[in-house]
Amino acid sequence: MNAYIAGVGHHVPDKVLTNTDLEKMVDTSDEWIRTRSGIIERRVSEPDIPTSDLAILAAQRALKSAKISPKDLQMIIVATATPDMFFPSTACLVQAKLGARKIMSFDIGAGCSGWLYALSVAEGFIKKGYDNILVIGAEELTKITDYTDRSTCILLGDAAGAAILKRTDEDRGILSTYFAADGSYGDLLYMPAGGTRMPPSHESIDNKMHYLKMQGNEVFKVAVRAMYESAHEVLKKAHLKPGDVAFLIPHQANIRIIEATAKRLHIPMDRVGINLDRYGNTSAASIPISLDEAVQSGKIKKGDIICLVAFGAGFTWGGVLLRW
Repeated sequence: MNAYIAGVGHHVPDKVLTNTDLEKMVDTSDEWIRTRSGIIERRVSEPDIPTSDLAILAAQRALKSAKISPKDLQMIIVATATPDMFFPSTACLVQAKLGARKIMSFDIGAGCSGWLYALSVAEGFIKKGYDNILVIGAEELTKITDYTDRSTCILLGDAAGAAILKRTDEDRGILSTYFAADGSYGDLLYMPAGGTRMPPSHESIDNKMHYLKMQGNEVFKVAVRAMYESAHEVLKKAHLKPGDVAFLIPHQANIRIIEATAKRLHIPMDRVGINLDRYGNTSAASIPISLDEAVQSGKIKKGDIICLVAFGAGFTWGGVLLRW
């Protein structure tokens, strides 16, 4: 029994934050941002809109795409680094708001790799007999962004992407997966405060410890190696080569990381999904958004081999190879 993606959907907030807007907020320039990241603009949620609201809108579009209702769902998994709250899980909030049955619902925290991690977990449940699993990547990274830190505030945006995973006995769906993590790099990309190591306090707030912190140059070096490794491993497991890949969908962190990954795989850029120019880094939401856009635009067709690769805080990384 194979697991395949039966429907996809995404949602981005209406509010746009451009590079020109950021020039008025921090010491930076449109040219500097474009050349170093490839980002032109990003989307920002309103202060009173939680991550679960974005997740629900993406989920509803994925359900419509798969031609099923919330009552048909047997599981909900939400990948996010920015949940509505520590508990209950964002997945449980989504389950209730969608009006789904009392099904298993939980969150996964694996940074920008979260949606692929969640997809692999869902595949395991499909092979155990489950069907109609909703897998969501949803983030509101702008709410943990320090807009006085020009090295991070230029990168991040809010969005959600979702997919419905179903079972089939046909020769399609997920062909192979590969995942890894190395916690020794944790201090290169993290949010210091808010957990049990540094509970919220006046001091943690005053010192801006509830915002994302990143050492960009060091992250870049590991990211390129990890993204290539992920693609290489899933192709090897499926006994395929980079030339067999019809479309590569990488996590949208930085255009230079994407270009370096594609170059090492000898995949031309016209066969690579890119949306960071319009949305910035949307973490766990970036791959399902790009997948949905590629399907809607006709860049992905039935029978195509699609390679999905991601890298994120943890560090975590991994890949999923599938036949559409």
